Amino acid sequence: MFSLLNVQPLHNNFKQKNMPTILITGGHSGLGSECSKLLASTYHYNLILAGRSPEKMENFAAELRDSYGIKVDIIEMDTSSLASVRSGVAQCYSMLDSGDIDSLQGIICNAGVRLNGATTYSEDGYETTFATNYLGHVLLTELLIGRITNNGRIVFTSSGTHDPDTADGKTMRVAAERSAIELAHTGKDGKKTIPSGKAYSTSKLCIILYAYELNRRLKNAGAPISSIAFDPGATFDTGFLRSMPKLVQWLANTSFMHWVMKRSGITLGDVVLSGQFLAKIAADPSYANGSGKYFQSNSGNLIERPSSKLSYDEQRAKKLWSDTKLLIHLQANEISSIFG
Repeated sequence: MFSLLNVQPLHNNFKQKNMPTILITGGHSGLGSECSKLLASTYHYNLILAGRSPEKMENFAAELRDSYGIKVDIIEMDTSSLASVRSGVAQCYSMLDSGDIDSLQGIICNAGVRLNGATTYSEDGYETTFATNYLGHVLLTELLIGRITNNGRIVFTSSGTHDPDTADGKTMRVAAERSAIELAHTGKDGKKTIPSGKAYSTSKLCIILYAYELNRRLKNAGAPISSIAFDPGATFDTGFLRSMPKLVQWLANTSFMHWVMKRSGITLGDVVLSGQFLAKIAADPSYANGSGKYFQSNSGNLIERPSSKLSYDEQRAKKLWSDTKLLIHLQANEISSIFG
């Protein structure tokens, strides 16, 4: 088990320049904030926090700067919006080109939503869960991958709910029969909508399929960059259930409900440990060979385990990638030279 022990804060005596930088979406709250703190304190990374709440991000960034002496930049970015992602990437390019950021060591695609109630759509007209959890992070990765340094890492936060053969997956199921085009446009033209829980688990299946497909593409190109999937386990104290009724939120955080879920085989995480595990996968040398793998935070332990059978379907992944390119409007000039 990995734990944070005897970590001394790093103050301004540590040189901020010539330090590698990691960009993390949703890095200012929940397990993302725990990840950011460990990246700063133990691995000495500068950070770019990308998210929808500039004021909250700046407040957290100030805490990180004061506590650990690192450089922290913030970028306003809503991953449900393709225009917002492109705008945020443009800011990141500007920082790199000006030398304000010395090098981009990696991306942690961590932000996500689990919605409840009626189906909603992003400003691009895509189902909000799919747009936020999957499409925006794919666009972010595709636009920035050419600026990641050798031996850099991209980590995608997923969920055990993507696996219909596990207790986690049986609680929600996945819409495995739907294409990316159908997932993005569910509920339109009089067609039946995908339930919110199923939309969530399916978006997490898609991000793993993409992580594995990206790993294959990088290896075929001979690019020394890792693509890794991570399941933090059920961490209900992160805001994950913020759209659920208050009674559901309260029950989910009771010791009795945790006992019931564990007895049922649900994978339980912990906001602090899961956040630290996420940082470890993104930065620790022991995970340098983690590309194409799936790691899980499970009852206080970080383990490597197989993901679902569906996630290893290469033909499914290729079709997903082809459809995704159309949905995110990826232009020829936006495709990294890494891939030829």
